[in-house]
Amino acid sequence: MKMERIDRVRAALCAQGLTQMIVCDPKSVWYLTGVAVEPYERLLALYLPTDGEPVLFLNKLFNVSNPPCKTVWHTDTDAPVAQIAAVVNAANPLGIDKEWPAKFLIPLMEAHPGMQVVLSSDCVDDCRACKDAEEQRLMREASRINDEVNEAAKHYVKVGMTEREVAEFIDAQFRAHGCEGPSFTTIVSFGANAADPHHEPDGTVLKEGDCVLFDMGCVKDRYCSDMTRTWFCGQPTEKQAAVHDLVRRANEAAEALIKPGVRLCDLDAAARDLIAEAGYGEYFNHRLGHFIGQTDHEKGDVSSANTAVAKPGMIFSIEPGIYLPGEFGVRVEDLVLVTEDGCEVLNHNDKHWDVVGK
Repeated sequence: MKMERIDRVRAALCAQGLTQMIVCDPKSVWYLTGVAVEPYERLLALYLPTDGEPVLFLNKLFNVSNPPCKTVWHTDTDAPVAQIAAVVNAANPLGIDKEWPAKFLIPLMEAHPGMQVVLSSDCVDDCRACKDAEEQRLMREASRINDEVNEAAKHYVKVGMTEREVAEFIDAQFRAHGCEGPSFTTIVSFGANAADPHHEPDGTVLKEGDCVLFDMGCVKDRYCSDMTRTWFCGQPTEKQAAVHDLVRRANEAAEALIKPGVRLCDLDAAARDLIAEAGYGEYFNHRLGHFIGQTDHEKGDVSSANTAVAKPGMIFSIEPGIYLPGEFGVRVEDLVLVTEDGCEVLNHNDKHWDVVGK
């Protein structure tokens, strides 16, 4: 059991006036117990009281030996919700994970019609947002690999290659580095395709004059990386170079402000205002960043709407972009770790524009 993490979640539950919670997100169950299970349609649950022993509910088909806490086993022909109903304290409100399917939640509510059910995912998600020392180490390693593969892809891409061909090279490089795989669908965008922030690689062929955008990340030992770099195939036009320099400066302006206590919306404003002052505000059409950890998008973002403050251990992306439909797009993205007195940028590859594809 990860007792330090469990104690943090328990403290969060107490702060919300709760005495119990059902955790069922497989990544949160692993985060708290070390038990790694992909349940698919079957039930996986951790009953977490603020006072008393946690209880795992596991299907016997799950390959789990020596579970770290009291465990109630079931088979496909059992009624696991009834097992949970026998454990929860129906006299008190029950916190529920946002990931729990209705096919399990509704029968539990029917078993205890008077029990109050409260969405309490934040009690776990907010703890997951502040990475401990081991998580920070794992995310540094995932980012180190991402840097290496990004640099390899930068030298690999050539005129005449397709986006899909380069994306497949990147994914193969991740596997060669011992990763579980990419942390999201690898984005390789040439030319006007880069004006779509979430373009999926296709058969577009790289040609002279195109911008070349790689948005990529890997999963290593369960933790994700994510970065974006944009270059040009041949010398960029004056406009291309100016837009790239602007995006890079917006990235660096936001990163320079990061420290504990700074509002996340103010980081977004630092980058967005710089881009708007140069006349490109309408072409920066997404938030500045997102939180990341076991998934590439975890709870929390860096946006104009988020007035929460940065805390030590938080890891999120800083990724301003300018997207000019029919022309090109530029995005520059790093992951940053909030430290006790500032931030640590987890990506180290050069952010300036460069010429590739030759």
